[in-house]
Amino acid sequence: MQVKHSLAAVAVSAVLLTGCQANSVASQPKAPASPNYPAVAIPYQSFTLANGLTLVVHEDHKAPIVAVNIWYGVGSKDEKPGKTGFAHLFEHLMFNGSENFNDEYFGPFEKAGATDMNGTTNNDRTNYFENVPTPALDMALWMESDRMGHLVGAIDQAKLDEQRGVVQNEKRQGEAQPFGRVFGYLAEQTFPKGHPYSWTTIGSMADLNAASLADVKDWFKNYYGAANAVIVLAGDITPEQAKAKVEHYFGDIPAGPPLKKAKAWVAKMQGTKRATMQDKVPNDRLYMVWNVPQYGTQEAQQLDLLSDVLTGGKSSRLFQRLVDKDQLATNIYAFNYSRQLAGQLIIMADAKPGVSLAKLEKAIDEELARLAQDGPSSDELNRVKFSQVAGMVRATERVGGFGGKSDFLAQGTVYEGNPGFYQTQLKDLESTTPADIQKLVKDWLSDGVFVLDVSPQPDFKTASNGADRSKLPVVGKLPALTLPALHSFTLSNGLKVALAERHDTSTVEMMLRFGGGYASDYGHTTGTASFAMAMLHEGTDSLSGPQLADAMSELGSSWSSNASLDMSYVSLDSLTVNLDPSLVLLSDILEHPAFRQADMDKRRSRWIDNIQQEKAQPVNMALRVLPELLYGGHHAYSAPLTGSGTKASIEALTRADLKRYHQDWLRPDNARLVVVGDTTEAELKPLLEKRLAGWQAPATAKPAINLAQVAPQQQSRVFLIDQPGSPQATIIAGQLAPSKSSDQADAIEVMNGILGGTFTSRLNMNLREDKHWSYGAGSFWVKAKGQGIYAAYAPVQVDKTKESIEEIEKELHGFVGKHPATAAELAKLQANKTAELPGAYETKSALASSIGKTLDSGKDMTWLAGYSDRIKALKLKDVQQAATLIQPQALTWVIVGDLSKMEAQVRSLKLGPVTKLDSDGNPL
Repeated sequence: MQVKHSLAAVAVSAVLLTGCQANSVASQPKAPASPNYPAVAIPYQSFTLANGLTLVVHEDHKAPIVAVNIWYGVGSKDEKPGKTGFAHLFEHLMFNGSENFNDEYFGPFEKAGATDMNGTTNNDRTNYFENVPTPALDMALWMESDRMGHLVGAIDQAKLDEQRGVVQNEKRQGEAQPFGRVFGYLAEQTFPKGHPYSWTTIGSMADLNAASLADVKDWFKNYYGAANAVIVLAGDITPEQAKAKVEHYFGDIPAGPPLKKAKAWVAKMQGTKRATMQDKVPNDRLYMVWNVPQYGTQEAQQLDLLSDVLTGGKSSRLFQRLVDKDQLATNIYAFNYSRQLAGQLIIMADAKPGVSLAKLEKAIDEELARLAQDGPSSDELNRVKFSQVAGMVRATERVGGFGGKSDFLAQGTVYEGNPGFYQTQLKDLESTTPADIQKLVKDWLSDGVFVLDVSPQPDFKTASNGADRSKLPVVGKLPALTLPALHSFTLSNGLKVALAERHDTSTVEMMLRFGGGYASDYGHTTGTASFAMAMLHEGTDSLSGPQLADAMSELGSSWSSNASLDMSYVSLDSLTVNLDPSLVLLSDILEHPAFRQADMDKRRSRWIDNIQQEKAQPVNMALRVLPELLYGGHHAYSAPLTGSGTKASIEALTRADLKRYHQDWLRPDNARLVVVGDTTEAELKPLLEKRLAGWQAPATAKPAINLAQVAPQQQSRVFLIDQPGSPQATIIAGQLAPSKSSDQADAIEVMNGILGGTFTSRLNMNLREDKHWSYGAGSFWVKAKGQGIYAAYAPVQVDKTKESIEEIEKELHGFVGKHPATAAELAKLQANKTAELPGAYETKSALASSIGKTLDSGKDMTWLAGYSDRIKALKLKDVQQAATLIQPQALTWVIVGDLSKMEAQVRSLKLGPVTKLDSDGNPL
């Protein structure tokens, strides 16, 4: 079946309101009572092979890439008590080699430039996906079909033990995080014993330990047959080509045995059931859970809307009541956890210090009662409906990955037998009335039932011939990176503008890039830049924060503001049809941020709570203290690398600090506007002149930031931070590094990829794949305007802290000594970094970010387009020379974990002087 739709533009009328101030015009555009929703269209064709395999094809030739998305109809719900975690464990095993390619699965894909590559497991399905350059499609299909049809012979006890260890480390790492044990407990408590959702996808340690080789092989034979799989190919391919290739590679794979499929079992709860849990967390949090209708029902779509009515933005019911008005909570979230057998509406609220959870619960109950009594207003419901549709429009910009077009088609096929099921969901969304939401809140207080239906399997047939399994198909000639032309001009207020036209979807992405960032806090109050950029969301002189959020939402626009080490950003994503009224709002944000004291005090409270959460998370804890250890206390980069500041600095922050930051840094002569999207210079320039004419630079000169050179340390040092009870130790070994403007930048990037920047890098293959002491280890380079940071990292099981440090040291010393980068490693990274480029700029935001970074560095589009040639031109000696920046004998080690279990281990290594710090980085 083929479904065709035309992508229609949406026109939303805008009403300009004149503000009270003499020189200020504010816009609060209003959506019509019955919005004209934009169409969401993903044309497709679907086929069923003789062996029962389902193929769905979507043709999109905007970029020379194809998204390969394979969903198997098996998840943790198909497990049995005592054998939990199998679906997720098997997903890991699928990456460890097949009978005809018994090697790391990521290798050929990294070389071919695959992007968005991963596999995931949830309660209902397991999926594997990657975006590949078009010439690499045969290779990708050969690999996917080899592990679908030819895997069981490659699974041995060593691989099972390795991946069992990796999964158990993943479980430890998740449970070591604040609130990491909550959802496992919720699953046990909200569904009856034996319900397929009463255990977590990752399973129990006991069940994982008990998994035998025979168990996992039986799992494969039962659930990985062709008839239990859906393949979606989306992108640069025709349906005819797709069908021929899939039949060639998958047609000889057996259908698999008949399967029992569970039916809906909502298991509604009655009354109020209560429990308490103690865990190492930074604040009190309330969870409220209701069992609700399953995915595919009209109620499920309405529940998505209800969750947005409750917590979708500043004007939402619960945010207004608990966070803004009563100031009982620092954060509140609601979401509909929609699954095949049952859904759950979950509300989570973080209590403000001193506020009881009972008080939060009472306020939430009152708001739900108000909704049950009166329902939402039409304007309120229309706003969240339009916002959700706009989100779906943006999702169709991508062919693959999470939430892209291939995901829509695969989900509809696996869950509802209809690739175009998203259209049904859209109709349910658009037709929902306030009365529907009102009824939804009232209804769900009764028990459910479990029913099992058994049906005969169709008479599937297996092809007698298939693909050649003796060798992996050769990846064809990879396409060259093609970038749009750049139109550059300067507005009358001095703002530099760079426009790259891209007309694939009717949206425009804008990114304002300001010099400054966290570094501008030096000499002032730490955390000012990040706090000021966040405060932009609290509104303007004429619009409150909720009014501003509503105005953007009603236009289908979204915006963000944030800061990084050297830069601050304001981004706007607008539907083309609503670009003008969206610019009215943007200009108001830039020219007239209110920085109201009351709003500042509310955000300050939540901000300090977030700092406490950072200090409870091992990686963030280390990143908060590492900069001052490396740069010293008197440098623009010495503040926490999270940019959030400290409790003391945020408590001291004043409204005058924010106004000073706005005047000093958020000015047109300190900015560049990068635009990518559905517009032209002729359309855009006069629009920008009209809407940004009032935004002028102040008479004072732009401030300067002194990025003084810091002498590198001469010997290693160790800093320990205690986290009692943690099952993991987080290891970071850092040092100063060259700036991003270094002539060696490309070589350093490739060098880092070999050592720790990719899945198959040396550090990850050692600590995750070979030793299975860590869920993931690697290295990173903080690219800064001044001296950057280079660091290796590894969260590891605490009883292997000493051994892990020894392995990191061995890898670093070897990399700069007797075991330097090899020609094979260089070739793999060169292939990866050049082949992934055509797919890397699929989204407008990704392209805008790269254009901005290129222009900021004084380069042009020719330089950006020439990245591939520069990488290909690197010699092995260049990469080996870049590795000499690593100084294994002079590292700053920051290790976070339960010191009672690992301090003695660390000290026995005699790496250097050992200092114990508190979570703020103060010596104890």
